[in-house]
Amino acid sequence: MAMVASRAGVSGQTVSRVVNDSPRVDPATRARVEKAMAELGYRPHRAARALRTGRSQTIGLVVTTLATVGNSRMLQATAEAAAERGYALTLVTAGDSVADAFDRLAAQEVDGAIVLNEASALVPAAQRPAGLRLVVVDAPASDDLIAVHSDHVGGAAAATAHLLSLGHETVRHLAGPADSFAAAERERGWRDTLGAAGIEPPTVVRGDWSSDAGYAAGDALAAASAVFCANDQMGLGLLRAFAERGRRVPEDVAVVGFDDVPDAANYRPPLTTIRQDFSALAHRAVELLVAEIEGDAAGAASAVVPTLLVERASTR
Repeated sequence: MAMVASRAGVSGQTVSRVVNDSPRVDPATRARVEKAMAELGYRPHRAARALRTGRSQTIGLVVTTLATVGNSRMLQATAEAAAERGYALTLVTAGDSVADAFDRLAAQEVDGAIVLNEASALVPAAQRPAGLRLVVVDAPASDDLIAVHSDHVGGAAAATAHLLSLGHETVRHLAGPADSFAAAERERGWRDTLGAAGIEPPTVVRGDWSSDAGYAAGDALAAASAVFCANDQMGLGLLRAFAERGRRVPEDVAVVGFDDVPDAANYRPPLTTIRQDFSALAHRAVELLVAEIEGDAAGAASAVVPTLLVERASTR
């Protein structure tokens, strides 16, 4: 650090401020210090910093699976968001016991953890190591948990209202797993919107988020004129099932998904869907966790990230 300060013509304290991303450095000075750091090959020593600050600059990410599109996209977005704030990311998979995942993270001395989707449902019953700060994704907020999730209810309401606006008398729902917070919220948005229109919600058909489940639902939904699917993958399977039964989309039946996966625009036909902003979701989760870690209580409130209806050919 002294060598960097000498080459840049600044004090050691200024170098420290640049390394710690302090706002108290003007842009020209910061650029000069960063140039000197690059020329000298200077890297902050993470272990030494941890000894001084009591923080490892590492956060954990707890998942039950990476097989779902949402979880894999959240992993990438969370890694990017953590890196932008100078934190490393450690991935831990949890089986039936998220407490074991917490113990493994505590042993690695992470500063906190983000728990994703299916794993979030296991958190309330789990024993948490003292001092492990948490943010849960896709779970209800509580007095002792900070939560962040997409506006599942609002997105489902927009999807249902869109289908009703096209003149359909009702909208069928291909729902996600019964134990999923996101699935329950999307079902609630669908039910509330139909109820507000004076329509009795029809029987739900339930799947497991996979395209196979969407395909299997083809028989139960064969007579539908409009279907709101709880995710795009099930929508993909349902499109195939309808095609095999001679049901044209959108001429005979309109279909809306949820997520806006990268391939949704290339389904046949391109899928109308509700876009989740996974990048915004991950950045907000990391922001909330870092606020907890760094003692910024004012910045650690639970949050809901907006969704957006994307209209494509499956409802036109």
